[in-house]
Amino acid sequence: MALVIVGLGNPGKEYEKTRHNAGRAVVELIAKQAAFDDFVFNKTANALLTKGALEGAGVTLVLPETMMNLSGKSVAALVKSVKAAKNLLVIHDDLDLPLGTVKMVFGRGSGGHKGVESIMRAIKTKDFARLRIGISAVGKKNQAKKVSGEEKVIKMVIGKWKPSEDAAVKKTLKKAAEAVRLFTTEGLPAATMFANTR
Repeated sequence: MALVIVGLGNPGKEYEKTRHNAGRAVVELIAKQAAFDDFVFNKTANALLTKGALEGAGVTLVLPETMMNLSGKSVAALVKSVKAAKNLLVIHDDLDLPLGTVKMVFGRGSGGHKGVESIMRAIKTKDFARLRIGISAVGKKNQAKKVSGEEKVIKMVIGKWKPSEDAAVKKTLKKAAEAVRLFTTEGLPAATMFANTR
């Protein structure tokens, strides 16, 4: 059974390089690193798809073409059962983590992430792997700086990365792509150990 790897974000030029599209950026990077074919629009899933192999494991890379909080529609077209969800990896931005941090989790709640909530509702399970990409500024003790108030949160999430963050973003996306590679070849425990170690 091929793995389905989904990068969450919003489609369209205006959302490129925004924090909210960190998951999408990781999947695009993996496709480039592993020389997958170009993404092709799939009408049923309303998503861009490309298939290939990562270290010999069959993989479908998915970029939903829905807005973030409707991502579940795309995923449900490709992951049709709770059992199939065991082969799903969703990559998404996370406000609760500082930039430079990635965390692999399995079977956890959505943490208030609308895209993840949409997927859990659509496929009727939370038992799937997720790779959380930190997008917040680094505060005290390397914790994420808290942003409060809905307007500020939205502004931050759909804001573009600052030029001063570019190097950290590149490094983070690379680490995330490496964690995905480990997930496909060695499974969840190895990928979790790698991702969750600073």
